[in-house]
Amino acid sequence: MGIVQRMDHFTIVTDQPDATKAFYAELGLHPGPRPNFRVDGFWLYASEGKPILHVIEVKTMPTPRRGALDHMAFRGTDLGKTLDWVRGQGLKYRLMRAPDPFLTWQLFFPDPNGVEVEIDFDPQEAAPAGWTADAQAPMPARA
Repeated sequence: MGIVQRMDHFTIVTDQPDATKAFYAELGLHPGPRPNFRVDGFWLYASEGKPILHVIEVKTMPTPRRGALDHMAFRGTDLGKTLDWVRGQGLKYRLMRAPDPFLTWQLFFPDPNGVEVEIDFDPQEAAPAGWTADAQAPMPARA
C-alpha cells in the first residue's frame, strides 16, 4: 500500500517571524498564499510554486518544545555561493559528503530558531577551496 507520495512541508514555530522570514528569503524561499488559520504565521514557497515551509508565529516559544524534528533538508545549487553566504552570516556549519556511491554535498547550519537546515548539492559541484575529506567535521553523537 503506497500512501505517501512525497514530502509536503515542514512546520516550525517562531517568536522571531521577521528574522525567520528574512533568513529563508536569503535561501530563496518567498511568502505566498496561506489559509486564514486562527494562528498567525506565513507559508514560504520554493521556486516550484509549492509551500514547503509553514511558519507559526508565537509571542513566546512553548516550553517544553514539541516534537523531535532533527533537521529539514532542501536541494540547492551553487555550493560555493551558499557557503560564502553561510560564512557571511557568521553561522556555525558542517560540510560533508555523503558516502559512496552518492557523494552528495551536505551543508548543515541553524536557522534563527535553532532548527537545523541541510542543503544538499549535486556531487559534481566543485569542492570549496581548502576542503578535504579528512578536514570535514564529524556528525555529532546522538543521545
